Amino acid sequence: MKSEEERHGSVPYIIVIKSDWINGEQAMQHVERNGRLGFSVMDAEEIRSFKPIEGIELPSGIAYLAVNIDTGRETLNVTPNEAMKSIHAADRSPLTLEEGIALVTHYPDCVMKNNGFSLPGSRCGDKRVTALWISGGKPKLGWCWAGNPHTWLGSASCRYRIGV
Repeated sequence: MKSEEERHGSVPYIIVIKSDWINGEQAMQHVERNGRLGFSVMDAEEIRSFKPIEGIELPSGIAYLAVNIDTGRETLNVTPNEAMKSIHAADRSPLTLEEGIALVTHYPDCVMKNNGFSLPGSRCGDKRVTALWISGGKPKLGWCWAGNPHTWLGSASCRYRIGV
């Protein structure tokens, strides 16, 4: 059963394990939603190429908390590049790829059919941004162009991060 927060696209906090300990491709294979396992269209090397953008300071250590998560329902059909402006204006930080995987690991129902989210806090030096959505009934990690809007994708963010 979904919590009230999940139904409204917000979650109080998540525990994020850094990719030094488990890579994103492996982590997505452990995400389970409605009895179906997640997957990635990117291999481990490609996932590793997405790093936190300038301005995102991750706590030291192997794990940390991302607090006050918003899956970006207000930014559906807004490009990730444009959504960054509203995320920063609200004094929030865009979610990274690792944080997105942690979010769907803890709260798999926060990604729904026709309502996924991009992870604009990680980039690999080109115009792509990673995103999570439902494909074939399964949670999927893929990428979209940061300058293209999608009616079914918002841009996820958090209020802050805390070392544990």
